[in-house]
Amino acid sequence: LTDPEVTQLCFCVPSLYFRGCPCAFSTAAQQRSTGDECGPEEPSEEPKHPLSDCALEHKAIKLEEQVRDLTERYRRALADSENVRRRTQKFVEDAKLFGIQSFCRDLVEVADILEKTAESAAGHAEEPSDPNPTVQKIYEGLSLIEAKLQSVFAKHGLQKMNPVGGRYDPYDHEIICHVPAEGMQPGTVALVTQDGYKLHGRTIRHALVGVAVEAQE
Repeated sequence: LTDPEVTQLCFCVPSLYFRGCPCAFSTAAQQRSTGDECGPEEPSEEPKHPLSDCALEHKAIKLEEQVRDLTERYRRALADSENVRRRTQKFVEDAKLFGIQSFCRDLVEVADILEKTAESAAGHAEEPSDPNPTVQKIYEGLSLIEAKLQSVFAKHGLQKMNPVGGRYDPYDHEIICHVPAEGMQPGTVALVTQDGYKLHGRTIRHALVGVAVEAQE
């Protein structure tokens, strides 16, 4: 058909033109529907269930209790640690001070022998009938040694007790006899048969003493 004939046919039969070319409209509609179907779907929001005020308050109270409990435990652990540290430090200090305790017990026995020997030499040296210069020199030498030994004892914290005239103390003295109280108060130490010693204030050997008692008529 020629162009004028086609134009005339379209004007004469309009229904055939639209029925013959439905693709334009159907294709556009299909694209719109396809675009709607293939478009991104909006995410569905799930309903949230927030905790109520009562539940939050209860949880806060429990957390506060846990914090208080942990704080108290920490304080107790800290106090226990400090006590252990102090006890350990005290143990170390005592070990330094009293580590020579056994040695001092043995050494004071040597001091006893030296003292008795000096006293014996003094008795012989002071005899007016037969003075002996040799014994006198021995006595002087023993006296110097005894004085030096007591000085060394004092330097290391070892001291001899002087309980005569003082009150009897069961922690420092051991009673071996009772003597009549002549010019002394009953219960006081009247004599010493063996010297006692203390090391840094701790008694390492009790003094053997006689305690004064009231004389019985």
